[in-house]
Amino acid sequence: MRWFKPNLRNSLYGLLGHPQPPSPSTLDNRLEDIRDAMLELIGESASKEFPQLTRRIRYAGEIQGLWYLRGELMAALAERHGETVARQQVERITSLFKGMLPPGLARRRSFAG
Repeated sequence: MRWFKPNLRNSLYGLLGHPQPPSPSTLDNRLEDIRDAMLELIGESASKEFPQLTRRIRYAGEIQGLWYLRGELMAALAERHGETVARQQVERITSLFKGMLPPGLARRRSFAG
């Protein structure tokens, strides 16, 4: 009967108007893509200025962890490039989370709000 549970859950998500949750492999791939994009924004030289942030991004185990690190990333980028540039860069990162977050987090307003 185990084969029935995921299909029932996905059907319930659909009935409630929620998109189907991403598969574990999709989630893992996107997690790594987002992590790489965030680390790329920090850059090699800045990773020495912000070692704790770099470490937290590198070792975040869940997509929600990376979602919450966007604020710290924005602060670090604003310190180096100014708030306007930082906001634009973080908004690009934010778009990578589309469809990957639980519904409660996905509806939250972003920085540009």
